Amino acid sequence: MVRKILITGGAGFVGSAIAEKLIADKKNYVVIVDDLSTGHVSKLPQLPRDNWEFIKGDVNEYREISEVMLSFKFDYVFHYAAMVGVQRTQDQPIDVLHDIDGIKNILETSKNIGVKRVLFSSSSEIYGEPVEVPMNEKTTPLNSRLPYAIVKNVGEAFMRSYKQEYGIDYTIFRFFNTYGPKQSKDFVMSKFISAALRNEDIPVYGNGEQTRTFCLVDDNVEACLNAFYNNKIINDVMNVGGDNEITILELAQTIINITGSRSKIVHLPPLKEGDMTRRKPDNSKMMQLLNRDLVSLEEGITQVIDKAHFLMYV
Repeated sequence: MVRKILITGGAGFVGSAIAEKLIADKKNYVVIVDDLSTGHVSKLPQLPRDNWEFIKGDVNEYREISEVMLSFKFDYVFHYAAMVGVQRTQDQPIDVLHDIDGIKNILETSKNIGVKRVLFSSSSEIYGEPVEVPMNEKTTPLNSRLPYAIVKNVGEAFMRSYKQEYGIDYTIFRFFNTYGPKQSKDFVMSKFISAALRNEDIPVYGNGEQTRTFCLVDDNVEACLNAFYNNKIINDVMNVGGDNEITILELAQTIINITGSRSKIVHLPPLKEGDMTRRKPDNSKMMQLLNRDLVSLEEGITQVIDKAHFLMYV
């Protein structure tokens, strides 16, 4: 029996990575929908199109996405479409809020076609400035006021509500900083690596003492697909991210060391909003699903540099 799977935002960084793995399983038929506003066709899987196809469409427009969903009658939906990038989401807050329409459209159509489960990409941003570290899915308050974080929080509420009223199962993935070869320059890791390889100044906001954890996209995808295939994290939430904190200043220096770059670190004024002091997940659920160690930061950065595909997107 073939599983029919919709991936929204599948021409984006993480969406395209999970699409590639799903397409590799011939028991899946995958349809990727992306409006290409932040995604790119070059990120689509470089695989024979015998069990997948790409449709350009805007999930925030009900008619566009409902026609696709009604046509295929999907079994599962990975809803990964969203406006991303700290600067972009702060510069275009109204466009960010439109993503609520996409969440509603997906769930409303899912209940009409009998979708078995919706897997939703949420974000660590909903935790806001942390009141406990590591951040736990159940006990850490969700206190961010930024539009991007609010939309993700509202999305999670929609998942729970549609489960309660219509019985649609869901899985919520709260992504912490994920990096990999196809990541765009909107994100700290790809920005720093790109600058280092060009021997350009590496810009750090503020004093650089803010901390993050980083997760290679391969680890992210494997954990999420283990949840999918093994029917885990059903009607539940899972943090997806690394657990080793590093300051942004240390990250810049690590990248300089690995690349042998002549880049200098330059300090810019702190961001007005959105640059939280710490980010560290309680990733125990993820680690149980992976049942192995995460790829180390140094090894992950080396892999990205070796592939160097991200230069196509910077």
